[in-house]
Amino acid sequence: MSAAAPTSGEEPGRGPVQPSEDDSVAKLIEIAHRPTVAERLVSWASRPPGRLYVPACVVAALILLHEDSMPGGHLPSWAIGVGGGTALAAMGALRLGIALTVARSMIRHYWLRWIAAPAIALVTLVLAVTDVPLQARVEASSGALLEVGETANRSTTIPLNGSWSGLYPLKAVGLNGDVTHYTVQGAGLLNESGLAHSAEPLPTEVFVGGPGNTVVYEHITGDWYSWSAY
Repeated sequence: MSAAAPTSGEEPGRGPVQPSEDDSVAKLIEIAHRPTVAERLVSWASRPPGRLYVPACVVAALILLHEDSMPGGHLPSWAIGVGGGTALAAMGALRLGIALTVARSMIRHYWLRWIAAPAIALVTLVLAVTDVPLQARVEASSGALLEVGETANRSTTIPLNGSWSGLYPLKAVGLNGDVTHYTVQGAGLLNESGLAHSAEPLPTEVFVGGPGNTVVYEHITGDWYSWSAY
């Protein structure tokens, strides 16, 4: 009599064959329910801001404070800080809106993590509006800047090629009357900007003659002003 053919799941002479672990995982993946976009958003918003979001807010804030510490601003820092800050703010608003709808208990339980980003934004705004970064950087650099200013003369502008004086890289220094002008490398959003030192008060928020251009002065602290060319 001939031997019976092996049934499904058996091998001749070896008995039943158990399904492999990979086969089981593959079948689970096939039958698993794939979450919709809405379900993914709810799951994402139900968790408090994590270890990436809050540090990203700190980085964006530091970039914006660096931009504010430059006389006349700093275009790359401004673009990165504003772009990144806007994206983070939109993400946070979306997350908070969803969480208020479906996960209010998570907000109450992790309230410190939820208020971290708005607190960072508020502190950054207050510091920027009050010009604290610019004032602090100028005051920390004042001594070194005055030493460089002593080398200036009225006959020509002295190029400095980005050499650092205090906390600022200087492009040039020159005298215009009794006012010492420092051109800060990289400063200014659209036009050149820098610092000015004058023992006498300078007119601010008006167009006046400057180092080769029409400039607008803004008072920073003490005898120090910022200038922007137009």
